[in-house]
Amino acid sequence: METRTRTRIPRPAQAPDDTPSDAVGGSRGFAWLLIVTGAAGLLASWVITIDKFRLLEDPGFTPGCSLNPVVSCGNIMKSEQAAAFGFPNPMLGLVSYAVVIGVGAGLLAGARYRRWFWLALNAGAFFGVAFCTWLQFQSLYRISALCLWCSLAWVATILLFCYVTRHTVEHRMLPAPAGLRRGLREFGWVPPVMWTGGIGMLVLTRWWDFWIS
Repeated sequence: METRTRTRIPRPAQAPDDTPSDAVGGSRGFAWLLIVTGAAGLLASWVITIDKFRLLEDPGFTPGCSLNPVVSCGNIMKSEQAAAFGFPNPMLGLVSYAVVIGVGAGLLAGARYRRWFWLALNAGAFFGVAFCTWLQFQSLYRISALCLWCSLAWVATILLFCYVTRHTVEHRMLPAPAGLRRGLREFGWVPPVMWTGGIGMLVLTRWWDFWIS
C-alpha cells in the first residue's frame, strides 16, 4: 500500500503591514532614535531648568545661550509662556524625555510592547509636538526671541513624533491605507526633514533684517 507524505510548506513571515501581533518590538535603529532624541530633549530640559533656577535666584542672571537680542534664552524664560501650566515647561521634558529613553533602551534589550502602549506613546508624542508648535509660534511672533536649547527640544520632538507615528502606522496600530504605509516605509525621513526645514525658513524670514545686517 502506497503511503503519501504531506509536505509542509512554510508560511511566509508577515511584513509590518500585515495583521499586527499582540506585542510589537522595534529595530535597533528605531530604538537608538528614541534614545538619542530622548537624550537631546532631556539635555535641553535640564539646562533650561538649571538656568531657570539661577534666574529666580538672581534676576540679573544672563543664561549662556543669550547671545544677542534675537537668540535670547533669558527673554524666553521670563515670559508667561515659559510656564504654560503653572510651572516651568522644561519640567515636563525632564519626565517625558526620560520615559522615551527608557522605551528605547527596552527595545534594545528585546522588549515588545502591546498596542495600547504604542498608541499611548504616539499620543504623548503628538501632545509634545503640538505643544512645541504652540511654543514656536509664541517664540517667533509674540516673545520675539529664540532659545537654542528650546530649538534642540523642538527638533528632537519632531523626529520622535514622526518616527513613532511611522512605527505605529507600519504595524497597523493606527489605521492607514496600504499606500501610505509603503510610502512611510520608503520615505519616512521626508516629513521630519520638511518640517524642520519649514521652521528654519520661518526663523530666517522672521528676523531676516537682523541676520543680514
